[in-house]
Amino acid sequence: MEGMVDDPAIICDGVQKQFVLRHTRSLKEALVWIVKGRKGDLSRKFDALQDVSFTVNRGETVALLGLNGSGKSTLLKLISGVLQPDTGSLLTKGRIAGLIEVGAGFHHDLSGRDNVYLNGAILGMPERKIDQMFDSIVDFAEIGEFIDTEVKFYSSGMYLRLAFSIAVHTDPEIFLVDEILAVGDEPFQRKCLAKIKELAAAGKTLLVVSHDLDLVSTVCERGILLEHGKLITDGPVEDVVSELRRRSRADD
Repeated sequence: MEGMVDDPAIICDGVQKQFVLRHTRSLKEALVWIVKGRKGDLSRKFDALQDVSFTVNRGETVALLGLNGSGKSTLLKLISGVLQPDTGSLLTKGRIAGLIEVGAGFHHDLSGRDNVYLNGAILGMPERKIDQMFDSIVDFAEIGEFIDTEVKFYSSGMYLRLAFSIAVHTDPEIFLVDEILAVGDEPFQRKCLAKIKELAAAGKTLLVVSHDLDLVSTVCERGILLEHGKLITDGPVEDVVSELRRRSRADD
């Protein structure tokens, strides 16, 4: 953004990611395929991302926008290291905390308390730091008396609150958020939004995926629009939101 000194936190250079979609075929089709010497392919390839390049500087707040299937969540998973690109490079600078799949790092048979320590360690927090932050994590999550209950008995809302609380208390340099405000009750949504704005004000780098265009317009300064895995436009969030709305109307 204007006035920001270049200090890259994320460099995405020519990134491509392809998935193989395997389809169940009839027994007859499978037998014909075998008789023909297994010629041909019973699967279909899907290009999730195609030659995507951009740089995010430290302290920028960026919305990844696009319709379903545009590649937003795949891109977040690549940035977080959950996935690796097929070609191109993706470099990050700084500690990353991601809320991409709620509770994905939780062990269902462990208590909330044990999962705080497990997830904190995964996100790079030393045990001493987790000890110091533990009460604050539990208070923010509003878990209370359930902290020593196995998380397999938690509701989706309790999962969300604890996952969000652990992530924001790791004090990340880069914070990835995928539709986190679409889950949970309204008071906690407001609480999450306030915390995200607090991180932005503290100069953290934020990448936010959300279908709530009004919300991302209040949180983010910059927008990146993806469509069918390709980067369509990159600029001020208001302009990118307007372009997405224009394209959405054109598809109706």
